[in-house]
Amino acid sequence: MEVTERAELIVVGFAVRTTNVEEKDPARAKLPALWQRAGAPGAFAHVPNRLDENLYAVLTDYESDHNGAFTQIVGTGVRTVPRLPEGMVAVRVPAGQALRLEARGTMPQALMEAWQQLVNHTESGGTPSRVFTTDLEVHHPGGVDLYVAV
Repeated sequence: MEVTERAELIVVGFAVRTTNVEEKDPARAKLPALWQRAGAPGAFAHVPNRLDENLYAVLTDYESDHNGAFTQIVGTGVRTVPRLPEGMVAVRVPAGQALRLEARGTMPQALMEAWQQLVNHTESGGTPSRVFTTDLEVHHPGGVDLYVAV
């Protein structure tokens, strides 16, 4: 883990509100369907002003900490907010300091291990501490880079 400065980003995509407890129960989990929808071929082809082909996952609107509800938006980075396609939202990821972790290897296992490392860091009182504002996952051909607000 390293502290880095995260640049501002705008993401357009699909959103769900969930909790980590719900996600552990396959009958209540919302994230698999969200990722299936966002990962479908051409899901964001009609979104103008796209930055690249990466998928971005924004975790925001935290109710409290990693035990509370949060909103996850999975989508594409854009230069400017376009007229939103039906069923999509836009979210601004503010610039700021973040803990950066790299998840490499077999997905989603490597990503889950990176998040567990973050939970362990948080629960052990690691510094800098998470602020639970807006976190970002950047999914690219080499793996996933996590940027967690501190």
